Amino acid sequence: MKKYRFLSLLSAALMALALTCPALALEDPAPQAKAAIIVDGDNQEVLYEFHAHERMYPASITKIMTSLVVLDAVDSGEITLDTEVTASAQAVNLPWDSSTAGIKAGEQLTILSLLYCDLLPSGNDACNILAEAVGGTSAEFVARMNAKAQQLGMQDTHFANPHGLHDPEHYTTAYDIYLMAHAAMDNETFRTIVRSPSYNLPATNLQPERIIYSSNGLLSSFYNIGYIYGKAIGIKTGYTGEAGRCLASAAVDELGRTFYCVVLGTEDTPDANGAMQRLSFTESKRLLEWAFDNFHHVTLLDQNTENVMREVSVTLSDEADYVQAVPKGEIQATVPSDFDIKQAKLDIQLPDSIEAPVTAGDRLGTVTLWYNGVEYGTLDMVAADSVERSEFLYTIQRIEHYWNQWWVKALAAAGAVLIVTLVVFVAVVLPKRRARRRYSRAGGGRRPSSNYRGRR
Repeated sequence: MKKYRFLSLLSAALMALALTCPALALEDPAPQAKAAIIVDGDNQEVLYEFHAHERMYPASITKIMTSLVVLDAVDSGEITLDTEVTASAQAVNLPWDSSTAGIKAGEQLTILSLLYCDLLPSGNDACNILAEAVGGTSAEFVARMNAKAQQLGMQDTHFANPHGLHDPEHYTTAYDIYLMAHAAMDNETFRTIVRSPSYNLPATNLQPERIIYSSNGLLSSFYNIGYIYGKAIGIKTGYTGEAGRCLASAAVDELGRTFYCVVLGTEDTPDANGAMQRLSFTESKRLLEWAFDNFHHVTLLDQNTENVMREVSVTLSDEADYVQAVPKGEIQATVPSDFDIKQAKLDIQLPDSIEAPVTAGDRLGTVTLWYNGVEYGTLDMVAADSVERSEFLYTIQRIEHYWNQWWVKALAAAGAVLIVTLVVFVAVVLPKRRARRRYSRAGGGRRPSSNYRGRR
């Protein structure tokens, strides 16, 4: 295996120089709203936000959650879209200026028809009827709405009713509305309803067939003329005096990209001719077009990315002394048109060395991509090739490892002391003992005197 350590170091140095260049920045679209957010719905990436986490009143945008809870009940089998519901007198008893679908007490409609009445003309009466049908009472249904909000991660949201009429304890944020809208758009029934400019409401026991129209000026001119937006696919309007004009919208461009936009607290403003303009529509369209024009989805990092490959030293191998580490997978993101990948920062975490054997695909470390202080993702760094282990080098290492263990050293020291003791005993002590024995047997030294006096 050839070595490319010098080229790798040179590439890293060139990248470090590139990181010193300043980044460009898109012009702020400065929305005329109290809060706004634009999100790439395909990848759930926030592209722009303005007071997006401040609590505000959502008005009839609330009806997205009302519909979502009802559709959950359909999915769980509690009801069906064909279930017929009878409108109670209490459900249709609303303030004189409340938006309604014209439903009468005692009128029988299916759940599907009520969802259309809820989402297109923004009927508060339809919301109350749905709440009673699913929750039994409005209070129980609202409890389901709040539970669903928590499930979706809507941390700054609390609902007090199913329709959005003003209540100080009924609030949410632009960001939370996006979470709700994105979840609802995953439901095919909801998606079909909110992108419909109108709907032929079937005849009921009290009224003949009639047409209802969407209040979303991006889709229908029935209530609001001059705001049609060809890319729009929904979603829901909202208005109260306290909330102002609000709109949660979604659009798909010719490339198939889906972007979401939420504007809260807009006010009607006269144009140059004195005609009142609904900024909830014009601003939503402008912000969506700004996002489509200035953002694109790209692959920021994969195994073919320049300057990302690294070498990791390999021990216990006689066929290679390093292995190449490359990213596994890819990091994709929707980025502004002035995004310069050369200014990205790669934080690569790898060990100084690894032991063979190494199998291609083994995880060696990680690489994280940063840009302008924003983390775009982390990938595993894996071995590009396999490296076999040298059994000879491995055996040598095992022996060294064995002899480096403290207890082995202790036993070796004890053995050495024993051997030295034996040597001393054999070489010094034992010969002396033997010499004394020989001397004793040879009669060495003065004989003792005899006292024998007998005959000779």
